[in-house]
Amino acid sequence: MTEADTCREFVTPKLVTAGWGTSESVIGEQHSFTNGRIIVAGGKVRRGKQRRADYLLYYRRDMPLAVVEAKEVGLPAETGVQQAREYAEMLGLKFAYATNGHRIIEIDYVAGTEREVDRYASPHELWQRLTQSTPMAESAKAHLLEPFNLVSGKVPRYYQRIAIQRVIEAILLGQPRILATLATGTGKTCVAFQVCWKLWNSRWNRTGEYRRPKILFLADRNILVDDPMAKMFAPFGDARHKIAGGDVSQSRDMYFGIYQALSTSTEDVFRKYRPDFFDLIIIDECHRGSSRDESNWRAVLDYFEPAVKFGMTATPLREESRDSYEYFGNPVYTYSLRQGIEDGFLAPYRVHRVITTVDAAGWRPSKDELDRFGREVPDDEYQTKDFERVVALRARTRAMARHLTDFLKGTDRFAKTLVFCVDQEHAAEMRQELVNLNSDLVKQYPDYVCRVTADEGAIGLTHLSDFQDVDKPVPVILTTSQLLTTGVDAEMVKNVVLARVVGSKSEFKQIVGRGTRLKVDYGKEYFNIIDFTGTATRHFADPDFDGDPARLEEVTVDEAGEVVDATIVEVPGVAEPEAEYLVQPELVEPNEAEILIDPPAEPRKFYIDGGEVEIIGHLVYDLDTDGKKLQVVRYTEYSGRAVRSMYPTRDALQSAWADPDTRADLLRELTERGISFEELAASSDQPDADPFDLLCHLAWNAPLLTRRQRAERARKATQDLFAQYGETAREVLSLLLEKYIERGIIQFSALSDLMKVQPFDRFGSPSEIATRHFGGVKGLKEAASRLQAAIYQQ
Repeated sequence: MTEADTCREFVTPKLVTAGWGTSESVIGEQHSFTNGRIIVAGGKVRRGKQRRADYLLYYRRDMPLAVVEAKEVGLPAETGVQQAREYAEMLGLKFAYATNGHRIIEIDYVAGTEREVDRYASPHELWQRLTQSTPMAESAKAHLLEPFNLVSGKVPRYYQRIAIQRVIEAILLGQPRILATLATGTGKTCVAFQVCWKLWNSRWNRTGEYRRPKILFLADRNILVDDPMAKMFAPFGDARHKIAGGDVSQSRDMYFGIYQALSTSTEDVFRKYRPDFFDLIIIDECHRGSSRDESNWRAVLDYFEPAVKFGMTATPLREESRDSYEYFGNPVYTYSLRQGIEDGFLAPYRVHRVITTVDAAGWRPSKDELDRFGREVPDDEYQTKDFERVVALRARTRAMARHLTDFLKGTDRFAKTLVFCVDQEHAAEMRQELVNLNSDLVKQYPDYVCRVTADEGAIGLTHLSDFQDVDKPVPVILTTSQLLTTGVDAEMVKNVVLARVVGSKSEFKQIVGRGTRLKVDYGKEYFNIIDFTGTATRHFADPDFDGDPARLEEVTVDEAGEVVDATIVEVPGVAEPEAEYLVQPELVEPNEAEILIDPPAEPRKFYIDGGEVEIIGHLVYDLDTDGKKLQVVRYTEYSGRAVRSMYPTRDALQSAWADPDTRADLLRELTERGISFEELAASSDQPDADPFDLLCHLAWNAPLLTRRQRAERARKATQDLFAQYGETAREVLSLLLEKYIERGIIQFSALSDLMKVQPFDRFGSPSEIATRHFGGVKGLKEAASRLQAAIYQQ
């Protein structure tokens, strides 16, 4: 019996007998809870394997209690234990079962036991076991079981469900401060909405009265409250209210506000509400300073002391944000960038490290050199950290803009791109350079390049709204400094450009998060980080950074923006050694918003309009086998190392390669490791080599054979095979060898499809070819299989 037969004949009936499969306690069969990692190899994109549970057992619609892993009757029940445990832990469940249809092994995380049982526990039994393990009042359980609001059609993903449940459990258990850490792009707003909805709809509140709770959603930027209020929280209807302009309505339930509106320079607006007015306060992006002891915003949280505080952040524990953890405590749930990419919910990314001459060697003014305004530039050695802060080199900005323009011309000129600059003035200069370099498109699309910073106000927000709209072609490029590092949900961002140093790991992760959102139906499956300052590669050196790039590229360009040297290398994890400097980002954007044409009253920086800047270097770093030491590696070296890690000897590789079934698994694993034969052949300048020989050559320095040489050897070795068939069959086998010479062994993987096209179609349909000339389908397959084996004989 197959696994499906086992489920149908034995597992499902026993679950139904135990009380599962009713209108309340649903059985979810073949439940996929991840999408499968997006794998980029050789410019092609494919999905990895999804995680799929054989059964999920639900106590109520949105409350799964257990996972069941079934194996076919002929296998021991213990075979499924490890997978059942893995899925239960991943799904945040306390119960799991492994079965072969006859025997049942129960894993109980509450009791800490694993034992064979004669039946499945009923829904009520598992619920009792789960709830009895926590000191939760019986009346509180109704809040936990309140259904999600699914009006939008979006069902919370598995990790969102866990986060929602953990937060509500913490609230019901009386925890005053709660923290959830979820990577940018994984739907923190969805978590916040469902938490609010379940508590609001089930009439939870701090005092235990029969009333709906008063909830405040806090952030530090209007964009972070306006968008959720208008979209995600729309089901709250008239219960919503934004505290702004002194409007302190007290008759609503779901409030939104930014700290600046609650505490202005002239008035503490928040004091118009009683300290016990709110039952729950949600602090979005809480790493941005709201919990700092010295923060003015902290006064708002302290004033509403009775309210439960729920903080959300995408920033993992770091020294710079430790105050958030000291205030809220450890997260009740964490979902990392790495896990989001692994599950296929976030886009992987390629890193392009671009190095200019002045960033590589520094810049020093010539003797008595004057800047744009006639001021003498201090004689010093200026480095990356100084550019656009102390010294503004127009030629450097121009070289960056030219290189970005050429990159877009070589990929997609309408790929949405965010350029992060040092300040608003730098963003304006970058925009001007990009406009002039893309004048052919700007003539047709005046808003092709726009600057969006704090000073643009409503106009900037309009540009941003159009940029976010997947159906609007422009703006394509937005230049900014700080405004767009947080809270901008733009699913079509395909390029994130770093034209400034980002020393803060939390801010860097927020910037990376601008591109991690997927939009597969619009062709957005991965994105590029174009790094002009070494920021990305430096942060990837952090062993705790949880998201390796799919590809790292470093190029060197000249003052004209032309690539001098470039190598693209697919690697599983890359990094650059830590730089000596770490520049903290500006917390408040400078007031200067335009390119300066008159000398400023107080010199902010020195402006150098002349000189030449080139782009000059391309290095690739890879982790060694112990995952620690960084070393330079090329794509061919990485591929050889990957092959040796999978197969210790050439004979082991040959054995797996010669068998069509094991070869399919081998090819799949190589693809998942980012190895593309097309790109490998191009990188090693061996377009005619057989993929097997290429792998052996790179892994063990074995001699290379071309596909034609292998085909000729195979023909000589199978003369008896050719002799046993008629003329047409021999011609078919000869054509198979010709197809192998032309396209490689992959042609044999889809034999029936191959037989449908030229030149095979002139012999009839695949079934006719097999029946008339090979004695049936089995005969054709055996002949093709022998031909394949001969190709790879020693």
